[in-house]
Amino acid sequence: MRTAAAIGSVCLLAACSSNGSSETVSADITKISQVKSSFGPQYKVKDVPKTAIDPKVLSTHKLPPGLTFDPPDCSSFVVGDDMPAGLQGNMVAVEAEGNGNRYIAMAVQTSAPVPFSEPGRNCQKVAFQGGRVRGLIEVVETPQIDGTRTLGVHRVIQTVVQGKPRSGELYNYTAHFGDYQVIVTANPVLVAGQPSPPVDTKRARDLLVKSVAATKG
Repeated sequence: MRTAAAIGSVCLLAACSSNGSSETVSADITKISQVKSSFGPQYKVKDVPKTAIDPKVLSTHKLPPGLTFDPPDCSSFVVGDDMPAGLQGNMVAVEAEGNGNRYIAMAVQTSAPVPFSEPGRNCQKVAFQGGRVRGLIEVVETPQIDGTRTLGVHRVIQTVVQGKPRSGELYNYTAHFGDYQVIVTANPVLVAGQPSPPVDTKRARDLLVKSVAATKG
């Protein structure tokens, strides 16, 4: 399932985690479906019903060997953290496509807190390259939401597939509270022979705020 697979990219990009607090937080991840109403008729919108998350999807994704990083001590920001052994969870999502963009809003509940990794001042922007892969990952503006810890990340990757250059771009915004996470991804929908459309990051940030409000509501 594409949406479930996207969680792996989200965790890779944004240190997928909760705040590690023992404070009891009450939320209902199924209520994220309420954000469908924020998309107009020009969007194709669909629900991804509640489903269990494969722990492998939440695990650190292995990058090609031999990559170099700039700054060199910021590789952990690109790779992400290992998840606690035996971690389980459920997710619900809404996917919308229109105006040249694709958005996925996900609400995730995990069985235990997982580590939160916030990049330091020296790692706000990290370049990496090696073999046929090179890219950039950077921290971007994220809304501050009461009772949550938020992080926004932008990634651009360039590679070569069958001798042809390929590139991809993804924004993701996360809010963490207790054992819950709300994750919004946004990327351009590419059309052959046409330039990549800009990502409406304001809509993505607004979607994060609305998704948190729906889930905690």
